[in-house]
Amino acid sequence: MIESPPSRSHVRTCSPPQPLSVSATDQTLTLIPGLPNDVATLILSFVPYSHHGRLKPTCKSWRLFFSSKSLISVRQHHRRLSHLVCIFPQDPSLASPFLFDPQSLAWCLLPPMPCNPQVYGLCNFNSVSIGPYLYVLGGSLFDTRSFPIDRPSPTSSTFRFNFYDFSWEPLAPMLSPRGSFACVALPDSNQILVAGGGSRHTMFAAAGSRIASVERYDIGKDEWVAMDGLPRFRAGCVGFLVGNGKEDSSEFWVMGGYGASRTISGVFPVDEYYRDAVVMKLKNGSGDGTWREVGDMWGEGERMRIGKIVVVEDDNQWCPGVFMLDGNDILRYDVSSNRWIFESRVPRKAPHNSSFGFVALDRELYVMTHLNVDLTETRRNRHHKKAGTLYIQIYHPKKKTWRSLSSKSPFNYPLDINTVVLSSISL
Repeated sequence: MIESPPSRSHVRTCSPPQPLSVSATDQTLTLIPGLPNDVATLILSFVPYSHHGRLKPTCKSWRLFFSSKSLISVRQHHRRLSHLVCIFPQDPSLASPFLFDPQSLAWCLLPPMPCNPQVYGLCNFNSVSIGPYLYVLGGSLFDTRSFPIDRPSPTSSTFRFNFYDFSWEPLAPMLSPRGSFACVALPDSNQILVAGGGSRHTMFAAAGSRIASVERYDIGKDEWVAMDGLPRFRAGCVGFLVGNGKEDSSEFWVMGGYGASRTISGVFPVDEYYRDAVVMKLKNGSGDGTWREVGDMWGEGERMRIGKIVVVEDDNQWCPGVFMLDGNDILRYDVSSNRWIFESRVPRKAPHNSSFGFVALDRELYVMTHLNVDLTETRRNRHHKKAGTLYIQIYHPKKKTWRSLSSKSPFNYPLDINTVVLSSISL
């Protein structure tokens, strides 16, 4: 059964927080008159993150409190974190990303990523979050310094958004430039793993390079280290981690993608998609140097190309829930049988010539679509622009139930949900 709450939303621009705390600044400042500061701290820490920007101007003590680095630690300790979706509509150096809070239907505008005037059209990048940081890795783009200038190139750039001071910072670039690659974060060991990839751009159906290299990023050292490469070239693949963090080791899975290509009539390039996966055993964020190959997930005549895949973590199980969105169907990957099993069907199909965004948030699956609405422009009212509604259908894997919500989109242009990059973050 689908429950549709009334559509409501508001867009706000978050003011850059300053890394200060009330206790470190002035002990005489009071958060809530009549209450000890430790009690007031607990009360205010329960306020959803999406409302922090509007509460900061209330008074000096609240401005310092909601800008404190210790606030996220307090919220995490009491399990009051806000689960948000970061939406990258286009090249993040040109179009600002937005944070969306599904609980309060609130939007938070983030500043654009640092811009390089010599490159443009960044796409096929990966975005992962670890704690109060959001990482943007690699991607495909056009470089005006290359020839021909209309040929896409991969990039090795790495950026991090810091929610403490609300700013972007460049990090050490990857050893190999790549887009459309597998990526997974290891929060407990502060490591990020990337594998495979290539130079394909969303404007081209089948073109570009493929690589097999694998790298590990050490967040503390700001350093990329090469690991043993994949058994063969693989781009357009997805990665996920098997292991609940309580064991001595875990596994890095790289699934699907494409390698070699063939041509039809010697002209039209067609990808050769992989039906399998490869697995590397990890320990303390490092691999053992060997890749184990998993057999084909589909038989002859069955689907060969994977759809959009997300992972739902489960602290009580070794293997997380791995789900794929295939058109209007959601499939679950069964490790024991190495097969995709039908899980559920999206209640409301995507509009014609449209598609769904797919992201896991707080152990639920979010299926998103952008419903465009053309508002009539008149000479007297020129502020009307193309707007729309973000419609989200949410599936709970354990309860097997659906619900839905909608919010007015903050984007003043039609959103191509198929190329949008989505990332979940908890603050």
